[in-house]
Amino acid sequence: MTGEVSIQAPPIIDIDVPLPVPPRALTAQEQSRLQTEIKILLEQHNAVLIAHYYTDPEIQALAEATGGFVGDSLEMAKFGARHPAQTLIIAGVKFMGETAKILSPEKRVIMPTLEATCSLDLGCPEQAFSEFCDQYPQRTVVVYANTSAAVKARADWVITSSIALDVIDYLDRAGEKIIWGPDRHLGRYIQQQTGADMVLWQGHCIVHDEFKTKALKQTMAQHPDAAVLVHPESPAEVIELADVVGSTSQLIKAAQTLSQQKLIVATDKGIFFKMQQAAPEKTLIIAPTAGEGATCRSCAHCPWMKMNVLENLATVFDRNDVEIHVDPVVAERALVPLTRMVEFVNR
Repeated sequence: MTGEVSIQAPPIIDIDVPLPVPPRALTAQEQSRLQTEIKILLEQHNAVLIAHYYTDPEIQALAEATGGFVGDSLEMAKFGARHPAQTLIIAGVKFMGETAKILSPEKRVIMPTLEATCSLDLGCPEQAFSEFCDQYPQRTVVVYANTSAAVKARADWVITSSIALDVIDYLDRAGEKIIWGPDRHLGRYIQQQTGADMVLWQGHCIVHDEFKTKALKQTMAQHPDAAVLVHPESPAEVIELADVVGSTSQLIKAAQTLSQQKLIVATDKGIFFKMQQAAPEKTLIIAPTAGEGATCRSCAHCPWMKMNVLENLATVFDRNDVEIHVDPVVAERALVPLTRMVEFVNR
C-alpha cells in the first residue's frame, strides 16, 4: 500500500450526543389508518415518498405501494430529480434531503423530521474538515455522501459506497492523491483495495462501528453454512471475515446470487426488507453488535433512521419545520462534485 499516514490527521471522533428516544410501537389498526391517510395526502399534494433502505419496513412498503422508491442515497436523489412530482418526501436522514434539494432545486423537499441526522455527518463539521483539507492543498478532496451540504461544497468529488472503489481507482490511475472523509473504515478499505495515496478523516458510523469480530466468529460457528455479507463501513477485522463486501445495493444483489441459504449480514437491519424481497427463500441473520451481556448504541439499526415513522409522515403537510433549505451559494458549490458523481455513474 502506498498511502501515506499523516501525523496531522485528526483524532478519532466519538459522537457523544443524546440519541433519539425510540418511537412508540403502533397497533395494526393505527398503522392501517395512517397508511390510508398518507396515501390520500400524497395524491392531494402531488408528492412522492422516497425512502432509504435503512428506514423501517412499513415506511419502505408504503413508498413502494404509492409509486415511490426505496434505495441508497444516490438513487434516491436521482429518482427524485426525474420524477414529475413537485414535492419530494425524503424518508431518511438530513443529508439525503439536502442532496435531493441540490439536485432538484425547483422542487419542494420535505422530511418527516429534520432532526434525523447521521453520526458521519455529525463527526465531520464543515470548519474542522475544511481546515484539515487546507493542510493538503495539492490533494483531491473526496467525501462520502453521508456529509452535510457544506462539506460537499468543500469537496472535489462526492461518492457513495457503491462507486467508491471505482472512483478512487480512477483518480489514482490519473495520478491524484486523495483526502478522504469522513468514514475511516470505508476509507481504509478503499485504500487497501486500490493502493491509492489517501489521508483519512477519522469519522465512523455508530451502526457499523459496533459489529464485533469475536461475536461474529461465534455466530459463524453456530451457522457454518452461512455466507457473511459486510458493509465496508464496518471495522477492518469484521471486513476480513466477509464472503462479500459491498454497498447496500451490492449486498442485496449478493443475497440473490449467492448459493448459501443462510446469510449473516453486517449492516443496518433495515436492509432486510428489500433483501428478503430479493431472496425470499434465504434466512437472514443480523451480525452481532456486542458480546454476551454487553450493550450497544444502535443495535444494528440507526436511531435516526428510526425517527421516520408513519405518525410524523402523516403530518408533514401541516408543519412548517420539515422543509429542506440549502443556502444557494453552498448548493451551487456542492452541485459540482455531485454532478461529477452522477456523470461518473452514467458514463
